[in-house]
Amino acid sequence: MIKTDILIIGAGPCGLFTVFEAGLLKLKCHLVDSLPQAGGQLTEIYPKKPIYDIPGFPSILAGDLVTNLMEQIKPFNPGFTLGERAESIEKLEDESFVLTTSHGTKINAPVIAIAGGLGCFEPRKPPIPNLESFEYKGVEYIIKDPEFYRNKRVVIAGGGDSALDWTIYLADVANEVTLVHRREQFRGALDSVEKVAHLAQAGKINLMTNAQAVGLRGEGKLDEVVIKHKTEGEFVKATDHFVPLFGLSPKLGPIADWGLSITKNAIEVDTLDYSTNVKGIYAIGDINTYPGKLKLILCGFHEATLMAQSAFKHIHPDKKLSFKYTTVNGVEGF
Repeated sequence: MIKTDILIIGAGPCGLFTVFEAGLLKLKCHLVDSLPQAGGQLTEIYPKKPIYDIPGFPSILAGDLVTNLMEQIKPFNPGFTLGERAESIEKLEDESFVLTTSHGTKINAPVIAIAGGLGCFEPRKPPIPNLESFEYKGVEYIIKDPEFYRNKRVVIAGGGDSALDWTIYLADVANEVTLVHRREQFRGALDSVEKVAHLAQAGKINLMTNAQAVGLRGEGKLDEVVIKHKTEGEFVKATDHFVPLFGLSPKLGPIADWGLSITKNAIEVDTLDYSTNVKGIYAIGDINTYPGKLKLILCGFHEATLMAQSAFKHIHPDKKLSFKYTTVNGVEGF
């Protein structure tokens, strides 16, 4: 059982900044995210997109903002459980919560801060009849550790940046890489498309366009992918792993069943401290709603700051909280 002061659901920018604000109050944080790395949408969807409304930065790339936030929270040594979805919560006799993830990890905390952005990102799955029976047995929707595919045979499906980038990367890691795309044209960056074409011409990968995976075979684990070509019909490809990369879809997920007040897929909060209707649970960032709500990272940072102050009072009702300026004390002084 992992124990912490504040359990943060969502490791996007608002969740990361919460670590900093809580750290100034000497509160320990642990973050849970369904994505395999911190940063949320900024890392997963648009790491190279410039952001113009972060104070002090006329322009900053989304990925660089995440890098800076990670550097900023280093002194407070937060814990991370990544690649696991927040599944269920249980309230204990001492009023603290135990969260269980999709992989069975259990985390105990007196305060939960939901900073899940638009919700947990779930993979868009291809319409293959027996797909789910091979999940974690050769089918993966997110590549967490490329070394997992070292000297293996891998079939990747998709036509966007993620499919192209991982095809390029795994060409030097896996024993065999096959990229399957249902069209001839790709949606990804032109540079990546050209690199994939060169790898195919050099015989370093197999490139199959106008084709799609339609079936999976294996006894207990994945052994073969059935691929259907637009003109040449079906054939079987022996493989160890099938990785369909068709993007991620944001959904509120299991959080919707936690007894929280929800309006239009967003969690209602009190703007005094961004608390929900369940004592000890807060919601900050794009996942919450209130009159006048603006879905901006800047606003999420403000919400995280006030939430952390309230969380301290909830955890330590008998302690006096005195506000201090970092310009006077520095980070080390907290």
